[in-house]
Amino acid sequence: MPIEVQRLGPADYAATFAEMKNFTQERTAETPDMLWLCEHDAVFTQGLAGKRGHIIDAGDIPIVQSDRGGQVTYHGPGQVVAYPLLDLRRAGYYVKEYVYRIEESVLRTLAHFGVTGHRIVGAPGIYVRLDDPFSHARLASSAMPASMGTLASTSAGALPIDTFAGLGKIAALGIKVSRHCTYHGVALNVAMDLEPFSRINPCGYAGLKTVDLSTIGVQTTWDDAARVLSQKLITALAP
Repeated sequence: MPIEVQRLGPADYAATFAEMKNFTQERTAETPDMLWLCEHDAVFTQGLAGKRGHIIDAGDIPIVQSDRGGQVTYHGPGQVVAYPLLDLRRAGYYVKEYVYRIEESVLRTLAHFGVTGHRIVGAPGIYVRLDDPFSHARLASSAMPASMGTLASTSAGALPIDTFAGLGKIAALGIKVSRHCTYHGVALNVAMDLEPFSRINPCGYAGLKTVDLSTIGVQTTWDDAARVLSQKLITALAP
């Protein structure tokens, strides 16, 4: 059964969260898998274990408590947010591989634009070199994942900040699995106002830099980035 793609366009975060949670609770073994693509208004979202201290100064940006994993992150215009709503039992793989496949989709999306992305052990999401995001050089072995099983094994905030020296985070990942079915997903920064990230400790790490495709020299549109990311996700998440 193919994954059905729905482009929601601009979408309120709280309403979208409620809709995907309801979709997951009501789905049956025959319900098709979905991939929702959208762009949220400015909002900070907290994960289940999110610590309020990681929000430095929200200002006029609302904070929404969600039920995904991870700490605080920011969504806003110029960011492609992808929500895969999958039945993992039907897909035939487990949560750690699901995370790996999502990250692989982002890596392949970045490669499409000539950018080299990187994984870091214990810090789900994708990172780029700030000095040369187009370099193919590998990260130090201590930062590279030894295997798929090491992904997401370390709680947010447990890594020393120098782990991220010279790196910027370009995609954040936060998921929820209920009755073997997934919701929430991944956010790829395309061309954003990055200032709100300075109001939080992104994903629980004080001083972690956040970048987008625009600031590292890639000029593309939200629509084009969404098209490429959706294609990579559909391919990577196939059973």
